[in-house]
Amino acid sequence: MPALVRGAYAKNPTFGTVSLVFTIHNIGYQGIFPKEKLYITGLSEKEFFHPEGLEYWDKISLLKSGIVYSDAVTTVSPRYAREIQSPEYGMGMEGILRKRKERVYGILNGVDYDSWDPSKDRYLPATYCAEDLAGKGRCKEALVLELGLLRSMVERPLLGVVSRLDAQKGLDLILKVIEPILEQNVGLVILGSGSKQIKDKITEVMPRHAGRMAFKYAFDEPLAHRIIAGADMLLVPSRYEPCGLTQMYALKYGTVPLVHATGGLDDTVVEFDPSKVEGNGFKFSPFAHGAFLDAIRKALHFFSNRELWRAIMLNGMQADFSWARSAKQYLDLYRSVVDRFPGRKIQ
Repeated sequence: MPALVRGAYAKNPTFGTVSLVFTIHNIGYQGIFPKEKLYITGLSEKEFFHPEGLEYWDKISLLKSGIVYSDAVTTVSPRYAREIQSPEYGMGMEGILRKRKERVYGILNGVDYDSWDPSKDRYLPATYCAEDLAGKGRCKEALVLELGLLRSMVERPLLGVVSRLDAQKGLDLILKVIEPILEQNVGLVILGSGSKQIKDKITEVMPRHAGRMAFKYAFDEPLAHRIIAGADMLLVPSRYEPCGLTQMYALKYGTVPLVHATGGLDDTVVEFDPSKVEGNGFKFSPFAHGAFLDAIRKALHFFSNRELWRAIMLNGMQADFSWARSAKQYLDLYRSVVDRFPGRKIQ
């Protein structure tokens, strides 16, 4: 669309003066096609198929087209906006993004608190809020019963994973730490669908931890709500994460997130500082199973101190990641783009 507006529709009375803001969610999805497909677009090869245009290694990249021909580029968290300008995370687009870095913005995604609010969640066996957490305990008890865990797991730390089963989501790290985690007499519940290989590996270890581990291979939104409410911690070890929503859901539900310090995970989770009783979760870096396991052990240490743990929970529940905040940032950006390019308008 940006290339068309700047090319075939440049003199169109509707589109010719429109300001363009292009949003990247995940830079891994680049819309790459053979250059022979350019004719379908009606774009001139001479004007658009070159290194400063939409050409990418002798192919067409629609993602690159959006970056090059838009007035501003946004992505879904401030940290990810910086990361995609580096070779580690840019996936080949870092150079073109760095050239336009003054036009690259990170605006955090928001949460729909009408759907994700423990005080009115219709999927929960009991509701609760920051002022009255009793319902969270009942949610944990019900989850332990629903998933067939040992009754004793109600008193032990219960770790949850709600994720697509994919290497990008860090499930390879989960597989590496399952055994040492469960040796510490904690519970682990996993919900997700995706890679059959990861599914088979998780299924393989389950018999050794009967009663302390549960796994459901499915996309099950009601169960996702119950896990996020009933677990004590939510593990989100993504290799990279443009924004992430589950950690923000967890914060609202008083479930302490433990995340890899990347992208939106790093923007939304603040490492707990016991000296100041500040922070809402735990983070690890680098992306390695040793660092992940150390962070889990650290979190389990604080779990044993119920007063501190309650403080971490309440810190998270007070966070505001509503769409109202994000919407204001988008509106401010749209207005600034129009102001920067006289004659342009918001369509």
